[in-house]
Amino acid sequence: MRYALILSSGLLLMGAAAPSASYNIFPEQAVMNAAAVAPDGVKGVFELPVRATGRQGGWFYLNSQQDYRDPRNLTIAIPGAMADALAQRFGAELDQYLTGKTIAVRGEAKRVKIHFLADGRPTEKYYYQTHVRLTDSSLLTVEGEPVRY
Repeated sequence: MRYALILSSGLLLMGAAAPSASYNIFPEQAVMNAAAVAPDGVKGVFELPVRATGRQGGWFYLNSQQDYRDPRNLTIAIPGAMADALAQRFGAELDQYLTGKTIAVRGEAKRVKIHFLADGRPTEKYYYQTHVRLTDSSLLTVEGEPVRY
């Protein structure tokens, strides 16, 4: 498998295997890197400020931008049961507790195609979001909290 990694300096690295990330990847870097290797993803530790949250279809979402449609946005997608477990861990609802805080999540950032709907049906129009699906609640840490992964 080949990879492309765009560093904050703008340098593009190409190689035969994904590098191990020993540094945090910020939202804009994650979006560019995921686009460069799509449909594959980019593994690492993603650091982002939680600027907005949302719920839909049994999932809870943490967004790095106020507008989740912003092309620079990185979304952390959390299954509903895991969101409930995190709320218990923090002792507060996730939207109230995490908004305005910086989090780090270990996982894989991937481009996700989002279709526009008309009368509840997908149209041929779409855009891309970049998501990191949380697979274990211990892979998410909040500023000031000891690293769990």
